[in-house]
Amino acid sequence: MTQPLTLAVIGDSAASGVGDSDANGNHFGWGYHLAQAFNEPLIYINAARPGARSGEVLEEQLVKVSVHDPELVAVVVGGNDLLRSNFSPTVFESNLRETLIRLVSTGATVMLLELHDPTKIVPMPYLVGRICRRRVAAVNKATSKMAQDFGAIMLPTRSLENIYSRSKWHVDRMHPSKLGHQFIASEFAKMLRDRGFDVGDVAISPVNNRSRKDSILWMLRNGTPWFAKRSIDLFPGLIWLSMAEIVYLVRSRFARTSNPLTQIQVVQSKAPVRTLVSH
Repeated sequence: MTQPLTLAVIGDSAASGVGDSDANGNHFGWGYHLAQAFNEPLIYINAARPGARSGEVLEEQLVKVSVHDPELVAVVVGGNDLLRSNFSPTVFESNLRETLIRLVSTGATVMLLELHDPTKIVPMPYLVGRICRRRVAAVNKATSKMAQDFGAIMLPTRSLENIYSRSKWHVDRMHPSKLGHQFIASEFAKMLRDRGFDVGDVAISPVNNRSRKDSILWMLRNGTPWFAKRSIDLFPGLIWLSMAEIVYLVRSRFARTSNPLTQIQVVQSKAPVRTLVSH
């Protein structure tokens, strides 16, 4: 008898299934919906945890799933790393690289996920938005690099059609809704089929988001405590980062206005670039 395929998911809340749960608080998520679409015997393991960062994924979650020798492993992490005041792109990349080194050494196929642009769906002050986009870009740059270095499957979230449609997002606007999770699962299924995995179509449920009452209760019970916890850690750092951003913007504007040659060079450089691209 052929041994069943093992699919493991490690990472943070986006991997654990927050945004897609039942009345008892059990999370499902895109990993669960993807597992349901396989046409071959499958063992599904989800060791992801809300709040997890790349260090935990490497040192704790990876150990839990490695004992099962999974052939397919999804690593979705980075969102909580960038929400800390001591965020280091170098540390994040190092943790992710070591995680993938250990996985591919066993012959596992790795799945990665590009982070969306949260400023597209969450209103933010201008400076905070700039800082957030830069940090997300740093995480995505490292994740994309790891995908290339290790031949991983990487879902280009930002390129997906209607990815920022409100129906695809949970009430907190940080996690996918049930429809959003199923949408991600469907896109991963397409990429896995291209790699030779026997995966069918992901079932899309007609029932999606919570009622308004349930949404309000969820935010009071889960969203408010999370916001308060992150405020203690991140907001003091954001104040300093915002001040640094203001200094950077002022210096950049002063440099442009005090050096006309720089302005001319910037304007003139656009035409040759377009010409070169057209060739």
